[in-house]
Amino acid sequence: MDSALTTIGLPIALGIIMFGLGLDLTLGDFRRVARTPKAVTIALVCQLVLMPAICFGLVVVFDLPALLGIGMLLLAASPGGTTAALFSHLFRGDVALNISLTAINSVIAVFTLPLITRAAIAFYDRQDEVAMPLDEIVKVFALIILPVGLGMLVRDRRPAFAAAMDRPVRIGSAVILAVLVIGILVDQRAEVGDYLADIGLVAALFCALSLVVGYAVPRALGISGPQSISSSMEIGVHNSTLAIFVAVEVLDSTEISVPAAVYSIIMFVFAALWGSWVARRVRADEPAPAVAA
Repeated sequence: MDSALTTIGLPIALGIIMFGLGLDLTLGDFRRVARTPKAVTIALVCQLVLMPAICFGLVVVFDLPALLGIGMLLLAASPGGTTAALFSHLFRGDVALNISLTAINSVIAVFTLPLITRAAIAFYDRQDEVAMPLDEIVKVFALIILPVGLGMLVRDRRPAFAAAMDRPVRIGSAVILAVLVIGILVDQRAEVGDYLADIGLVAALFCALSLVVGYAVPRALGISGPQSISSSMEIGVHNSTLAIFVAVEVLDSTEISVPAAVYSIIMFVFAALWGSWVARRVRADEPAPAVAA
């Protein structure tokens, strides 16, 4: 991948996306967790424990090449993306729950993402080839926390501006992700056919399972339909830009970023199809609630 894209474009892209997340957040979103602890806890356990375990099972069963396997587990460890709330809004989920989950999980990921990624590197015994230095990890999460904090400050001081910027930043985030995906696939064009053969089915299965588990487990445990939709979107729509950034900038491997690039294409299609179906199911089972702003 072009060095300007990785050294300049990627940090700017991630910063913009995380600033956009901050524009949606207030301190009340963190406090809201105390009022809906059951829904938040179930979703976080699915996202932080169950789905990485399922991803590891897929990686082993399909015997993925080492770098692609590490990339899949890096993706599984990444928190929900900013578009998860957009999908929830489209399909009548509890958007406030999405915002709370993204906020909490982005903080927890400071610890869990390096832990899971290092475990993946150790599983493949690639410590000599792929390293995750502590100083680089600190830089990555500074790049997450600082723009989010700035976005929250802007939301607090200039709420009208934050509201006006919401749509442009969301569109910009999608465009940025598309550019990153195209850049990765072009950079790896000589091997892209082999990569898709290796990773396409695994990425599709992981995406489908993430969406289904994210809905079915909360629903089975008594969580409402709209909140289960939110959980499904939060777990199925990952922050692929963060996974790509860590792969390219921290692990210094474009190949490790390929699963996140492939997944990001699949997840938009799957999330739209799944969301459409499950929203109809929820509407048939219970009245649709007012969607939180």
